[in-house]
Amino acid sequence: MGHHLNNKTILVTGGTGSFGKAIIKKIFKCSKPKKVIVFSRDELKQFEMSNEVGLVGNAKLRYFIGDVRDLTRVKLALREVDIVIHAAALKQILTAEYNPIEAIKTNIIGAQNIIEASLDSTVQKVIALSTDKAVDPINLYGATKLAADKLFIAANNLVGKKKLHFSVVRYGNVVGSRGSVLPFFKKLIDEKSNFLPITDKKMTRFFITLNQATAFVINSLNLMSGGEIFVPKTPSAKIIDLALALKKENQKIKITGIRPGEKLHEILISNSTIQEMYEFKDFFILLPEIKFFNYNQKNISKLKYKKIKGNFSYASDSNEKFLNKKEILKLVNFE
Repeated sequence: MGHHLNNKTILVTGGTGSFGKAIIKKIFKCSKPKKVIVFSRDELKQFEMSNEVGLVGNAKLRYFIGDVRDLTRVKLALREVDIVIHAAALKQILTAEYNPIEAIKTNIIGAQNIIEASLDSTVQKVIALSTDKAVDPINLYGATKLAADKLFIAANNLVGKKKLHFSVVRYGNVVGSRGSVLPFFKKLIDEKSNFLPITDKKMTRFFITLNQATAFVINSLNLMSGGEIFVPKTPSAKIIDLALALKKENQKIKITGIRPGEKLHEILISNSTIQEMYEFKDFFILLPEIKFFNYNQKNISKLKYKKIKGNFSYASDSNEKFLNKKEILKLVNFE
């Protein structure tokens, strides 16, 4: 799966996060990179990560303290790097609502810094992580990620003769990632809480496992020509079904009402998009809306696909696949 990463120097921003750690472990498992660099702000998390099983003592794994807001530091980090996986972001919806400029600095200015530093380095491929919340956004977090997506896609027109490409991967909630609903429910169950809070009975979300997300990003790195948005096909679940599947017999469900910036349902592809879209067996590709001087989609033309015509949406409430109780329990290893 990861032969295209062999002998490459790979930098992962936000490398100590749930996704960052998982993809770094997968890179070493499926390929033979020259070097993998963790770029993040927190020295404690880097220290803890360096002592984790599977990573401790790895001579090819390097740790680089820095913030994506700091262009000078990002440029230093990207010297002699081949591939950038950009996972660093401020992701909490309420945090972004209360501290909007902070989210803008990290998620938008940080994205532009990655682009500028890549243009000024040896980097060949940059893949940035997006979110379902970037589609038809109603909260600032989603708006910043939409802006970041636009920056990365448009950056392909800045590369000139350099062999440098920028693409985006967009998916929904990662099962078990920090701050997501399943660890929150697990914590309440472990603490023997009297109830599990649900914002709305109708609420649905897309769910993807860390293993699926990391594999999809590695595959997208292989397929990308620059400018694409890659969207995996993943199941949906009703949040109330998650709670009912996980709760203990004596626990109740409490409806708390929707929070600021929350949607009832999430969208990965909006029916208002005017982009050219292709459907593959396990994923979709949205081609860039704007024209590039050097765009070539030869990589995806090798695969079997169909072009999507007319209005099309991929939303968590109208998804073909919904998780049942057995699948939910299997997903969270709760059996």
